Amino acid sequence: MTRTTAPPSPTRPRRRIFADLTPLKTSADYRRLWIGGTISWLGQAMTALAISLQVYEITGSSFSVGLVGLFSLVPLVVFGLYGGAIADTVDRRKLGLYSSLGLTALSIALACAALLDYHRVWLLYSVVALQSLCGALNGPARSAMIPRLLPNEQLPAANALNSVTMTFGMTAGPMLGGVIVGWWGYQAAYLIDAVTFSAALYAMWRLPSMKPEREEGDKGRASVLDGLRFLGTRPNIRMTFFSDLAAMVLAQPKALFPAIAVLWYGGDAKTVGLLVAAPAVGALLGGLFSGWQGRIRRHGVAILISVAGWGLAIAVFGLTRNLWLGLLFLALAGASDTVSMVFRTTMLQAATPDDMRGRLQGVFIVVVAGGPRLGDFLAGTAADLTSPGVAITGGGLACVLVLALLALRWRGFARYDARSPQA
Repeated sequence: MTRTTAPPSPTRPRRRIFADLTPLKTSADYRRLWIGGTISWLGQAMTALAISLQVYEITGSSFSVGLVGLFSLVPLVVFGLYGGAIADTVDRRKLGLYSSLGLTALSIALACAALLDYHRVWLLYSVVALQSLCGALNGPARSAMIPRLLPNEQLPAANALNSVTMTFGMTAGPMLGGVIVGWWGYQAAYLIDAVTFSAALYAMWRLPSMKPEREEGDKGRASVLDGLRFLGTRPNIRMTFFSDLAAMVLAQPKALFPAIAVLWYGGDAKTVGLLVAAPAVGALLGGLFSGWQGRIRRHGVAILISVAGWGLAIAVFGLTRNLWLGLLFLALAGASDTVSMVFRTTMLQAATPDDMRGRLQGVFIVVVAGGPRLGDFLAGTAADLTSPGVAITGGGLACVLVLALLALRWRGFARYDARSPQA
C-alpha cells in the first residue's frame, strides 16, 4: 500500500501572532489543496447566492428561497455518514477528484440553463441537492487526507488555515456573487464557479494515492455502524461533538436577527446584514490571529474554554441594546467558535485511526450541518414563548451549564494531551 509520509516538523515551535503558514511551506500537496479549496469555496459561495436570487426572481416567494436550504441540508445529513464510510473504503484521492468533477459539472449545467433562458425552480432545487450530495462525499475525503500530508503538531495550524478559507469564502463570495449577477447575470456567476473548480481538480489530481490504512487482509467495505460503534468507545471524540452541539443547539441566535434588528435597534435589512456578518468577521480574525494555537497541547481544555466563551458572549449579547456593543460580542463569539473548531477538528484527526477518519468526519459533517438548524428552531420557539432577549441570554447560559456538566461527566477530556492523543 502506498503511504504518504508527512514531512518532518520543527522541533521547537516559534511564537507567532498571525496564522502559522508552516503547513503551506512544508507540504506542496497540502499547499495545492489549500489554494484550490480557497478558490473553489469562493466560487461555491457565489453560486449559493446566485441560486437564492434566481429562485426568488422566478417565484417571488421567500418560502421558496427557504426551501433551497432544506434541499441542501437533507442530502448533506443523510449522505454525510455514508460519504465517510466510502472515504474509508476507496482511494480518497479518487473520491475527492470525482466528487469535485461532479460539482464542476453541476455548475456548468446551471450556466447552460441560464444561457438558454431555461428558468425552472425544480432544476435549481435538483442541482442544490446534487451539490450537497457531492459535498457529502468530498468533505470527509478531504478532511481525512490532511493527517496523511502533515505531522500531528501541524494540524492545528492547517485547520486554522482551513477556517480562514471557509470564512473568507462565505464572507466575500456572496458579496462578489451579488456584484457579478447584477452586472452580467446568473450565467456569469455559474461559469466563474465552474472555472474556480479547476484549481481544486488540479490539487486533487496531483495528490498521491490515498487509500485508507487498514489491517492486513481486511478488504471489506467500511460500515457506518462500525464507525458509530467505534465512536461509542471513544469518549474524547464524543465530547468534541457534544460540546459543539451544546453551542450550536442551545446558543444559536441567528434566526432571531431579523426580529431583534427591529425591536432592539430600530433597524432594517442593513442591520440584519451587520448582525449576520459580525460572527463571520470574528471567525475570520480568529483564523488570521491563530499563530498561538500551535503551542497549545491541552486541546480538551482549549475546546472547553472556547465553547464557554461562545456561550458567554452570546449571553451578554442578549443583554445589550447598543448595536455596536452587540456586534462586538457577536464577533467575540465567532472568534471563539473558530478556536473551538480548530481544536475539535485537530483532535478528531489526530486521535482517530486512519481507517476510521472518513466515517468520523462524516459524523462531524452531520453535527456541524444539523446543529445550527436545530438551534434556529429552538431559538425561534423559545423567543415566541418568552422574548428574544430571554431566548438568547438563556441559551448562552444553558450552553455553559451543559458544557460544565459534560466536562464533569467525562473528566478525562480536560486531560487530553496532543503529545499523546487518545480518543
